[in-house]
Amino acid sequence: MKYQSQAEAKPYFVAAIGLFIGQIIFGLIMGLQYVIGDFLFPQIPFNVARMVHTNLLIVWLLFGFMGAAYYLIPEESERELYSPRLARWMFWIFLAAGALTVVGYLSVPYATLARLTGNDLLATMGREFLEQPLPTKVGIVVVALVFLFNISMTVLGGRKTTISLVMLLGLWGLAIFFLFSFYNPKNLVLDKYFWWWVVHLWVEGVWELILGAMLAFVLVKVTGVDREVVEKWLYVIIAMTLISGIIGTGHHYFWIGAPEYWLWMGSVFSAIEPVPFFMLTVFAFNMVKRRKRDHPNRAATLWALGTGVMAFLGAGVWGFLHTLAPVNFYTHGTQLTAAHGHMAFYGAYVMVVLTMISYAMPLMRGREANSQASQRMEIASFWMMTLAMVAITLFLTAAGFKQVMLQRLTDTPMNFMVAQDQISSIYWMREVSGLVFLAGLLLYVASFFVGGKSAPARSNA
Repeated sequence: MKYQSQAEAKPYFVAAIGLFIGQIIFGLIMGLQYVIGDFLFPQIPFNVARMVHTNLLIVWLLFGFMGAAYYLIPEESERELYSPRLARWMFWIFLAAGALTVVGYLSVPYATLARLTGNDLLATMGREFLEQPLPTKVGIVVVALVFLFNISMTVLGGRKTTISLVMLLGLWGLAIFFLFSFYNPKNLVLDKYFWWWVVHLWVEGVWELILGAMLAFVLVKVTGVDREVVEKWLYVIIAMTLISGIIGTGHHYFWIGAPEYWLWMGSVFSAIEPVPFFMLTVFAFNMVKRRKRDHPNRAATLWALGTGVMAFLGAGVWGFLHTLAPVNFYTHGTQLTAAHGHMAFYGAYVMVVLTMISYAMPLMRGREANSQASQRMEIASFWMMTLAMVAITLFLTAAGFKQVMLQRLTDTPMNFMVAQDQISSIYWMREVSGLVFLAGLLLYVASFFVGGKSAPARSNA
């Protein structure tokens, strides 16, 4: 590490991986509940398992983003973090808030939790992905503001780079758009309209800025390519992300009662959304091709390349498959949405956080890269998780197409539960793929505890 305060990223990364494991376990529980309806009922009903699964995804990725910021911002700014103490305090507050929220989900009925946490004072609960109780939402805002103050002061007091400014813009956007989670109008159309300002403008807007900054930082470090080249790519990718992503929000307005013009605007601009992800893939491979050094951390380089490819496939290709209004008319609410969501989140955000952890954790432990044996294990975990996610996506895609055929493209449509029974064999295959994914994740964790010597870096100049 160049700066001592970069070590503040370590507990955030450790917590992120721990919560990631929890997320996958609850995903496997849900997968079994699809085929064994009373599995763990009434201890963990399906709606509770789903809340925990999705909320852990959001929280562990936020831990990953915060850890990445605490690592890369000091190095980009060429100065120590403004306040390492604040970073430590916010870590424990955020972790405690997340843990108490999950305990609340699992301990009492959701309606009881809402009553106990003041939802009658300001109704914010009961909406998908934003199920968090009011105190948790307030805690997230407080943690986010202190975190943003800390890194903003670091940037303002040091060198300003494109990477640090894009990262800062993405993180501020994340915090600002989360404020719409407190707005819960009684009109259902307005509720959904502004609900997407959090959900869509996070994952298909400002989070992509964070993704671009993190990927650019790692590629600069592992390839030695001139910063000017990376920054030019980053400007173009971010511009395309914002142009397509903001207006592309309209592809969520097709069937909620919004004006008809969203059918056109949502379709056209969301059809452009794969472009920045394709550019991200080209960017990653181009930087590695032009590299001036052969960095010893080959596992981090592989994760970086995988991020571009899988983000393009999941967010770009699978997103485009069902984003046009005439197609979405038939596919809306089917497992095709879940297929897109799984691969998109894995490719765009899970993999970039793992890229950052793979690169930074060895440095925070006093070495440039993990040992050859450790990296072989980590590379094996990369392929296990990635191929398992591809399998999960393909199985969910098959399930979605079968749903469409059984329920919507037929003169005698089946009801939902009968159709689900027809595709249960696909759900079993998805569950097996999930177990392989969990094994790959555990292998990833284990790789950091393997000793030995790493290969020296070689210059290509």
